[in-house]
Amino acid sequence: MQNKNFDEIYDIYAVRIIVDSVIDCYNCLGVIHDMFKPIPGRFKDYISTPKPNMYQSLHTTVLGKEGIPFEVQIRTWEMHHTAEYGIAAHWKYKLGINGTVKFEERLAWIRQLLENQSDSEDVEDLVSTIKSDLVPEEVFVFTPKGDVFNLPMGATVIDFAYAIHSAVGNKMIGAKVDGRIVPLDYQVKTGEIVEVLTSSQPGKGPSRDWLNIVKTSQARAKIRQWYKKERRDENIAEGKAEVEKEFKRNFIRLAEPEYTEFIKKIAERQHCKSIEDFYAAIGYGGISLMHMMPKIKEDYVKMTKAEEPVINIAPVKKRTKSTEGVVVEGIDNCLIKFSRCCNPLPGDNIIGFITRGHGVSIHTRNCPNVPTDISKAGEPDRWVVAYWDTNIREDFKCTLQISCLNRIGLLADVSSLLANMHIMINDISTRNTKDGRTSIMLTVSVNGVEHLNSLTAKLSKISGVLSVERTGV
Repeated sequence: MQNKNFDEIYDIYAVRIIVDSVIDCYNCLGVIHDMFKPIPGRFKDYISTPKPNMYQSLHTTVLGKEGIPFEVQIRTWEMHHTAEYGIAAHWKYKLGINGTVKFEERLAWIRQLLENQSDSEDVEDLVSTIKSDLVPEEVFVFTPKGDVFNLPMGATVIDFAYAIHSAVGNKMIGAKVDGRIVPLDYQVKTGEIVEVLTSSQPGKGPSRDWLNIVKTSQARAKIRQWYKKERRDENIAEGKAEVEKEFKRNFIRLAEPEYTEFIKKIAERQHCKSIEDFYAAIGYGGISLMHMMPKIKEDYVKMTKAEEPVINIAPVKKRTKSTEGVVVEGIDNCLIKFSRCCNPLPGDNIIGFITRGHGVSIHTRNCPNVPTDISKAGEPDRWVVAYWDTNIREDFKCTLQISCLNRIGLLADVSSLLANMHIMINDISTRNTKDGRTSIMLTVSVNGVEHLNSLTAKLSKISGVLSVERTGV
């Protein structure tokens, strides 16, 4: 009963009247309204404005002599056949009679669904289209010339523009409703006259923000299609820049041709024919790079581990444990310095580099400053084996980059979590990104990788936090 009271149900009793012609439908309606008192607001003319699924009928609710409301449906035999047996049966029905209605007009709804399917890359969008077309929750909006368009409830003026024609939607710069200018997210209502304001200036086109405003999947598909065709070069450049940025932020560094081969495999997994198509899809929003990064990082780790050569260093009995908790093979009483490019933590796979006058610099094994093949490095003898001592009581600084949605109280929640975990905050800074989000750079003191992983997991559960990544200082 859709959360309605019993006294709001008007079709408990119903009468269906079937006549021979459309004129008889309206004549019959007049007779019904003469005999019984009609209830205001309960009359619907689906003959002059049929539903998208071709349903036609006159609906009215009147009061009987005993004050009991009942619904009256008035339709022709042709309309009744369509309502009872569906659209496909209606076409078969029409083949047996002589009529002037074009067959192409009867195929309009199905043709529109097929167009939406070819334009859309999301199956949910197609399902949403079918549901919105078949449910009765819709509005009827008029153009200044009197043409009527039916749209789902909640549709905006942008949806109306694309319902007229994709070219109108692509050139849209504003809209008027009943003579007054309205914002682009204005939701149209039944009976309103909407005028779409367009511009033919070069460079004009839909905004990516419209994808979050429109209600219909048809409009959403047309917007994505425009970006796919008209701004391909721009999309490729933007997508490539985004990939390079994310790779750099996640310490994914590959030389040619390994980089190209790596990107090619990712593109094939996303069913893209070429690397350019992959970049373009990211640029116009067809593929979310953020959702792919965990899998990409996993593939990168597997590839680097497979290619990592075994370092054969002759075993040396001498080993010295420094005060920093690191053991270096072959060196006594050495000065240990932790590299700021990778900030190693207990639990990381590490390697040492003998500096000139500054002791041994400790790096993570996957640090970008550490050669993949030590034997081919400029001075391979300066790279030494190093590993963590089993008894470490010191804390180490680590920097995290937190990507999140900006909201009131976010920093307070982060600070409260760190206080509850007894973690020292060494430095914190925030900045707004181009995509409207907030990036927090947080430097804290932790005792190792496991401690850091526990912190990262708890930070990820804070409301508004999108990702937490470890980075250098």
